[in-house]
Amino acid sequence: MVQMKVNSLEELNQRYAQFAIPILMKHGGQMIAGTPAPNVKEGEWDGNWAAVLQFPSMEAAEGWYNSEEYQPYKNLRINELQSEAGRVVIIPGM
Repeated sequence: MVQMKVNSLEELNQRYAQFAIPILMKHGGQMIAGTPAPNVKEGEWDGNWAAVLQFPSMEAAEGWYNSEEYQPYKNLRINELQSEAGRVVIIPGM
């Protein structure tokens, strides 16, 4: 699961998503949901982008997140595209 507060959704798409999603797919991942406006039922939500990613295994998810090819895009997202720290949580399936 991903929660971010980005400076610009357009910039996120242009500089990050179009490059990061093929890397995600190469590791067996897919984005199964994504929205700038999740329907929050409980708690506080201060982000402006939420996504749910799915991988065939925890190893595949870790492999994507730590892959050499993803690192420049992860650094771009963290250091330039987000206005504050986001959240990336890897949760094992049932």
